[in-house]
Amino acid sequence: MKTLLCVEDDMIILKNNRIRLTDDGYAVLTAKNLAEANKQLSQSAPDAIILDIMLPDGNGLDYLTQLRANGNNIPVLLLTAWGKPSDVARGLRMGANDYLSKPFEYDVLLARVETMFRNVGRFQECVIYGELSLDMPSARAFFGGEDLGLKPTEFSLLLVLVKNEGKPMSAEQLYQKAWSLPLAGDKNALYSAVSRLRKRIDPIGYDIVLDRSDGYYFVKKRI
Repeated sequence: MKTLLCVEDDMIILKNNRIRLTDDGYAVLTAKNLAEANKQLSQSAPDAIILDIMLPDGNGLDYLTQLRANGNNIPVLLLTAWGKPSDVARGLRMGANDYLSKPFEYDVLLARVETMFRNVGRFQECVIYGELSLDMPSARAFFGGEDLGLKPTEFSLLLVLVKNEGKPMSAEQLYQKAWSLPLAGDKNALYSAVSRLRKRIDPIGYDIVLDRSDGYYFVKKRI
C-alpha cells in the first residue's frame, strides 16, 4: 500500500481527498500547513505528496524548491487554484512531477496520482540527489552533468550510501549491500574503498562520516 501526504488548507477538499483516496487503497496522511507537513515528513516516509501552493504559513512552490535542494526526490503533485499555463509551466520546472488545477474532478486526481507513480517507476534506474546523479545501468556518477569517474566499487558504495542518506549503516551492512557479500570480519577493503570515495566526493561538497557507535553516514557538507 502506498502512502500519500496531502497538504491542503481547505478542510473540505482535504477531508474528501482523504476519504476517497483511502477508499481507493492508499494510506493517507494529512497536513493543513507546511509546519504540519514537515512534522509528518519527520515522522514517516510517504511515497508521494499532493501539495497545495497557497498555504497559511508559506508557499508550496518555495517548499517544493527546498525539498529538491535538500535532495528529496519524493514525487509531488501540485493541486492548486493557480491554473494559468504559466503557473503550470513554472510548477513543473521547479520540480513538480505533475500539476492539477482547482476546481478538479476526483477521478482526474486519482488518474494523475496513478500515472505519477507509473512514471516514477520508469526512472528508478537513475538516482538523483541534488546535483548528484547516479546512473545504475552504466554505473557512472555525475555532478552537475560532469562524470566523476568513479571505479565500480566506489560507485556501488556511493549508491548504497545515497539511497540510505540519513540512515546509519554498520560496516557489515554497507559491505553486504555494496558487494552482495558478507564482510567476513576483514574491514580493510571497506575502509580503503570508503577512503577513496571520500576523496572523490569531498571537492563537490559531500562526505562520509563514520560514527563509531552508529555507523557510516552520507552527508552534504555545510558551507
